[in-house]
Amino acid sequence: MDNTRIKKILYLFITAVFAGFIFAGSTCQAKQEFIVGFDAEFPPYGYMDENGDYTGFDLDLAEEVCKRNGWTLVRRPVKWDFKDSELETGAISCIWNGFTMNGRENEYTWSTPYVDNSQVVITRSNSGITALKDLSGKILAVQSDSSALAALEGESATDENKALAKSLKELQQVEDYNSAFMNLESGMVDAIAMDIGVAAYQLSSKGDEFIMLDERLSTEEYGIGFKLGNTELRDQVQVTLLEMLEDGTFGDIVKKWGLSDSACLSLSDTTYIDGGKVPMPGGTNLKNQDNANGKEDDSKEDENSQTGNIQSGAPKVKKLGVIKIIKQLLSGLASTAAIFIFTVLFSMPLGLVIAVARMSRFKIPQWIARIYISIMRGTPLMLQLFVVFFAPHYIFKIPTPPSYRFYAVIIGFSLNYAAYFAEIYRSGIQSIPQGQREAAQIMGYNRMQTFFRIIFPQMVKRVLPPVTNEVITLVKDTSLAFAISYAEMFTMAKQIAAAQTSLLPLFVAGVFYYVFNFIVAFLMERIEKRLDYYK
Repeated sequence: MDNTRIKKILYLFITAVFAGFIFAGSTCQAKQEFIVGFDAEFPPYGYMDENGDYTGFDLDLAEEVCKRNGWTLVRRPVKWDFKDSELETGAISCIWNGFTMNGRENEYTWSTPYVDNSQVVITRSNSGITALKDLSGKILAVQSDSSALAALEGESATDENKALAKSLKELQQVEDYNSAFMNLESGMVDAIAMDIGVAAYQLSSKGDEFIMLDERLSTEEYGIGFKLGNTELRDQVQVTLLEMLEDGTFGDIVKKWGLSDSACLSLSDTTYIDGGKVPMPGGTNLKNQDNANGKEDDSKEDENSQTGNIQSGAPKVKKLGVIKIIKQLLSGLASTAAIFIFTVLFSMPLGLVIAVARMSRFKIPQWIARIYISIMRGTPLMLQLFVVFFAPHYIFKIPTPPSYRFYAVIIGFSLNYAAYFAEIYRSGIQSIPQGQREAAQIMGYNRMQTFFRIIFPQMVKRVLPPVTNEVITLVKDTSLAFAISYAEMFTMAKQIAAAQTSLLPLFVAGVFYYVFNFIVAFLMERIEKRLDYYK
């Protein structure tokens, strides 16, 4: 009876999962979504604000574009190192996040440039570094796969920059700009290189502790990157941006984010990088394109032109208290808890099935289980998540709905942890003396009854300590979900930390993880005590 109920529950759950896939797919087809991929730790272009919402200059532009086209805007934070895979699989519509065109001209279908950007160097005000030549023998940090890295070591890097890179003691790559500033503040690096807009945002909250060097590593242009060949969507977005430029909306958004000195969207750009003609809006009556771009009167002197520090009008950082940070992290905690609960529910029984196959008398299931366990334990969990998420597109050419991202996380975690649980179960089962099996056989128990009534209860008691260790590890491993752009608590903490230019959100997240693990350890300990009668 119990086995029948379990089968019914599993059948209903699988049916619900597939129904969810079908519903998600039909919903996407019914209403067009414009999914913007962006780095949520890249203020002021894209970041999490004090209310827990994703905002920024690029997202404001995207929102207005969607409004005018009747689209639904989906803000999709992505792991920057894997943005290309996200775009290739159709998980995002475009990369719109201060995305540098230079050096990537042939890799994407581009809009025309809308921002002129510079790569600048930030250092401590008391470091003694006042020019790029002073970086010789020093440690410089840059974000991986960034324009700053390309400016120093890329194919299009100037001879001067290549010489500068060789003169460095170390060119250190970090995951994000907030990590770069943390390294600089702690004295682990001597300077950091980044986009001038991001530098302006960061310096607005740092006071006089840091300075920006007057010299620039490079200048480049920002554009919107679409999947190569997707000219139809690119043209729709382009003509909408030009309409916004013409009626002044583009300029208003530029002024709001303090980027008047950088905006460069122009009606005079009539040809794309790929040679296509730029579609123009109906009426082009701009009398002063500088004003449309949000630029001030040329006669007004830039107060920061001599220091090269913060651009005028750069948005100020609004500091959050601990209570506000906790409230923002709660949604991330819910995602973390969901990953944890579903992984435990699926991986534990699956691990038992694999353990039984591993101990089978038949060679084929035994070797299949061995190979499975070897692969799952011998390769990184992050790599397994990539395979589960991207394989349907790259291998089987199957389109996946947006909701598949969460399913991929659960599938990847469950398959991985099932392998570890399988070996734990196997060790527990094999630790039961053979004499108990023989005694059960004498009493008339068949193999199934012997296992579930005699062996299994004792095995559970013996494997609880190592299972507890794996469960606690799972709580911390949930942070790997962002490898496929599923935002959980630690990722949200990093995003808030980047927006706040503070380490406090990370410490708050650490407290959450500790409390979560404390509760898990407490519950497992109570279960272990309840099973003491098996001693």
